[in-house]
Amino acid sequence: MQMREQDVVATVRRLQIRELRTWVREGWVKPAQGDDGPYFDDLDIARIRLICDLRKEMALPSESVPTILSLLDQLHGMRHELHRLLKAVDQQPEETRRAVLEAYGKHSGRRQTRP
Repeated sequence: MQMREQDVVATVRRLQIRELRTWVREGWVKPAQGDDGPYFDDLDIARIRLICDLRKEMALPSESVPTILSLLDQLHGMRHELHRLLKAVDQQPEETRRAVLEAYGKHSGRRQTRP
């Protein structure tokens, strides 16, 4: 779903439009740009809610937010890459899958069992 600024502020009630515009200007949220302004999707709304939690609930200073967002983005990216790797391993013959899981178990210090 695509939302305009006013819709976002109505949806995320603890948010003010000036805050939203600041967060977009700072690059904390990167909405799609239309002819008549920014459009926010579900991922943008989730990120806005997270920023509200960080700033308002946890009272983190503005200077900390970019670092936290960057770390979360990196974590999300690594998770995505791990899912892609798992899919690639799952497409291999069973013998190869077992060998990969055994090698992983040796490197991680624990045994992995997966069909």
